[in-house]
Amino acid sequence: MKHMKVIGPVLKRIPRLPNVKQQAIKLSENAIRKTEKVNQFFLEVGAFTLFFWLTFKATFSRDFEFREFLRQCYLVGNKTLPLITITGLVIGLVLTIQSRPILAEFGALSMLPNMVTLSIVKEMGPVVTALICAGKIGSGMGAELGSMKVTEQIDAMEVSSTNPIRFLVVPRVLAATFMIPILVLYADAFGIMGSWLGANIKGDVNFVLFTTQAFSSLGFSDLFPAIIKTFFFGAAIGFVGCFKGFTAGRGTRSVGIAANESVVMASMFVILIDLVAAQITDML
Repeated sequence: MKHMKVIGPVLKRIPRLPNVKQQAIKLSENAIRKTEKVNQFFLEVGAFTLFFWLTFKATFSRDFEFREFLRQCYLVGNKTLPLITITGLVIGLVLTIQSRPILAEFGALSMLPNMVTLSIVKEMGPVVTALICAGKIGSGMGAELGSMKVTEQIDAMEVSSTNPIRFLVVPRVLAATFMIPILVLYADAFGIMGSWLGANIKGDVNFVLFTTQAFSSLGFSDLFPAIIKTFFFGAAIGFVGCFKGFTAGRGTRSVGIAANESVVMASMFVILIDLVAAQITDML
């Protein structure tokens, strides 16, 4: 009895082994959750591929909505123009202010216009502009089409024998595809202007001399790949925004989810396309 009094409290402190049935239930629940996530991923990939094929097919149809395309081009350019202007100026200013002390230490201050221009034209201008458009244009398209999905306007178009992809998706995707390269060139121009303003903060540089030095080593091989990849940026942003809005749920909360997912997915596509374009350009 004395030994039991001593051993009893010790035994109570030893942790009990979990029940085998409970472990099996937890393992099966985790397996079901992982399987559901994998199935959801492949379902979304399948829906994305099907939506891409339907959009590609509707793009080359006879009844092209040209007026809607022009209206979307105006909306895409008008909504983002002030933001792109400020962003271009800030990019040029920041690159010039940060690069000037380093180049001054090596006595290569004359290379500042050329270096900043190459950085803006080849990488900073296209990528930053595309990311801004992904946040502004992609979220707008996702929210707009998502609200139309929630209010059953897309279903009403299908009932009235109107192809919603041809009327809603194709003009938006093409507008983003053709307008974002123009916005990138616009941002590049203001980036160079911002670089000139940054160079004049601690010096006095003539604008004609600055632009001459800036474009002295900028060739067609630098400008052409940078412009070509912006078309893919625009197509990805427009398509992802329309896809997320078109496949939104039925509740009002799904509109915000569609807009948020449009920004995230479009930004990811922009970065991946830029990576692929950089690899192709390096091989050429």
